[in-house]
Amino acid sequence: MEYIQAIFIYVLQYKRASRLKIVDWINRIELQMKLPNILVTGTPGTGKTQTSQLAAEQTGLTHLNVGDLVRKHECFESRDEDFDTFIVDEDKLCDVMEPIMESGGNIVDYHSGEFFPERWFDLILVLRTSTEILYDRLTERGYNEKKRAENVECEIMQVVLEEARESYDPSIVHELQSNNLDDLDSNVNRIAAWLDHWKQNNST
Repeated sequence: MEYIQAIFIYVLQYKRASRLKIVDWINRIELQMKLPNILVTGTPGTGKTQTSQLAAEQTGLTHLNVGDLVRKHECFESRDEDFDTFIVDEDKLCDVMEPIMESGGNIVDYHSGEFFPERWFDLILVLRTSTEILYDRLTERGYNEKKRAENVECEIMQVVLEEARESYDPSIVHELQSNNLDDLDSNVNRIAAWLDHWKQNNST
């Protein structure tokens, strides 16, 4: 931002451009510089966090684990003991995330996305996993039977995928398989390739 201010002063002093034109020019530069936000979503156990972490390392984007934000900023109303999870205060969470998302350059990792503002994201990735593999992963996590059955049913019914298609422009929603390490590598590489393409299309 400092170098943009320096340009502002230089142009104002030596080029005698109008202040309004210079502000508009700077706003255009900042808009072009801002990197996109990506949402990686899916049923718990589909590999969102690992995919997001590796993609962030490869692309230089920031991995934003929403579950961590919920706990850190206490963005919850109560706790559901049956499912061993928080009842999220969506308004408070969005208030916490707003300035982060406005800056751009985030890979957001969360099992839902229907309550996020549509304007936040440029790409939505819904990870899908076969129910057999998902069941084993959730068992390894120590999920109780009720919570495990609920999540497997959600995956069978494509709940997260349908929510994403209803909440965002379908053209930016993509379904990716996430069953093994080959899928993981492929998905990370696809995110990196998408970002490279985005940069080419949005370069100054």
